[in-house]
Amino acid sequence: MRIHIQLFAGLVDLLGTSVLTIEIEQASISIEQLKQRVVDLHPKAATQLFSCFFAKNQAYAHEQDIVTEGDELALIPPVSGGQPSNYVITYDTIDVSEVTSKVNHPNHGASIAFVGTTREMTFGQRTVLLEYEAYIPMALKTMETIGEEIETNWPGTLCAITHRLGKVDIAEASVVIAISSPHRAGCYDASRFAIERLKQIVPIWKKEIWEDGSEWKGNQTGPWNPLQAPEFESK
Repeated sequence: MRIHIQLFAGLVDLLGTSVLTIEIEQASISIEQLKQRVVDLHPKAATQLFSCFFAKNQAYAHEQDIVTEGDELALIPPVSGGQPSNYVITYDTIDVSEVTSKVNHPNHGASIAFVGTTREMTFGQRTVLLEYEAYIPMALKTMETIGEEIETNWPGTLCAITHRLGKVDIAEASVVIAISSPHRAGCYDASRFAIERLKQIVPIWKKEIWEDGSEWKGNQTGPWNPLQAPEFESK
């Protein structure tokens, strides 16, 4: 079947059309599967697409709703007044100050921005660049989980995480984690927890590209177990 999806606002500029037409082999498809199909066709727009909701026959659709030929479909970007997410995955250069601004609070006396950058030399081997990919919807959910864990262990502490995908050159930021807290001790502890937890549970993979080869890197700090409960050093 052939599906036509109406696009609006920034999606038109992003995808270069006001109507997206997709050929589907089967006679029906769920909203969740359809969104993934759109993302697969436009991976560089994944961050923006995952923040959108489908409308089916002029009503917001749930992920499990089924689409068949003849349904009127539209992809709805966040409407005016929506708040930016504290957890973002992007192919663009990360603005550290923009991430940090998300955790600014008048009652917080401490804030930290952890910035992970591409290092040129590692154990005598020269890295040319890094390349990242992710299972985006799960990565966003697990980043939110980190924020919830921080709130549980350090009540009132705010967290924002932005991670970059694609190619990241030497000295460029691949991840920025911003933390703010009423006091500096909790801020330090939560920041350390966030980056270690991100490496443990968030499905993002890194390829190191050298002058003479490349390699996908996994966990390098011991056996990998994303189901292991988080460890909190202090409160």
